[in-house]
Amino acid sequence: MAVQAKSKEFAELRPDVAFSVLTLFNQPNVPDIRDHLLTQDVILVEGGSVANLMAVWRVHGVDKVMRECWQNGVVLAGASAGSICWHTGGPTDSFGDTLAPFDQGLGLLPFSNGVHDDFRDQPRKEAYRGMVASKTLGGGYATEDGVGLHYVGTKMNEAVSIRAGARAWTVQPTSDCGYLEEAITPRLI
Repeated sequence: MAVQAKSKEFAELRPDVAFSVLTLFNQPNVPDIRDHLLTQDVILVEGGSVANLMAVWRVHGVDKVMRECWQNGVVLAGASAGSICWHTGGPTDSFGDTLAPFDQGLGLLPFSNGVHDDFRDQPRKEAYRGMVASKTLGGGYATEDGVGLHYVGTKMNEAVSIRAGARAWTVQPTSDCGYLEEAITPRLI
């Protein structure tokens, strides 16, 4: 099982860190989801289908609890769908092979989020910028794999990367149905 493998991996890397998992299928694995999440210092959400993630969270009330966690200073992190979920939305392949706009993220961060900007198998870079230009998605940030966005409150503080040469951008719509992008040089960590 992927969860068990990930738990083992984290335990080996950081034996000093208590790692816990919340699963919602077939039923929650904890008696009180709210209590479980509010006792965490960091919540990491991995990739998958952002549309399915948000639907399941909303059914279980996790969306409201995540907002409460954020307001209480819990560090929220994620990759791919786990990054888009904190934002207003972003391009997704949740509905099939063609990228589609998803605008039902939690909106804790009032920007769209284009992940996998360097993904070769899908035109994510072009799709995200097109969605911002057409105002299907609001302006926001695009990141290549290995790049993270560090926010303080709702202000983007810096981009960080585990890959030398990986990049990030701000992408904003223009009044003439175009977009303006500005490169952000991530700090290598």
